[in-house]
Parts: sequence; structure tokens; C-alpha cells
Amino acid sequence: MTRPKGKYAWTATVGEKGQIVIPKQAREIFEIKPGDTLLLLGDEERGIAIPPKGAFSELFGVAFQEKDGEKE
Repeated sequence: MTRPKGKYAWTATVGEKGQIVIPKQAREIFEIKPGDTLLLLGDEERGIAIPPKGAFSELFGVAFQEKDGEKE
């Protein structure tokens, strides 16, 4: 079975402290460095997703943008 371009799948084992190790290839592809903060999104039916690092600023930009007529 060939994988679609740009699509990947990895496994990770959860340690006793609830930590997981992100596979090296995934860290390299997504430029995840020590000290980076990752956003985890969970859905009981669909599972856990880790969106791209840039999703933080995009999410907070949407969450905190002013509505028409509102002032800070």
C-alpha cells in the first residue's frame, strides 16, 4: 500500500509518567525542537490531534480578535 504524498503515521508508547516520545522523523518533518510547546486537541470519537505549531497564533488570533464596535 502506498501512502499519499505528505501523509504519515507513527506510533508512540506512553511511559509511566504519561509521556510520549515523538518519533525522530516526525520531529524533523515538522521541525519540532526541545522546548517547543505543542497543542493537543482531543475528540472522544476521533482521537487526539496535534496541529502544526503555527496553529497557536492562528487560534489565539481568532479567539481574541475584536468584534465590530468592541474596544479593548
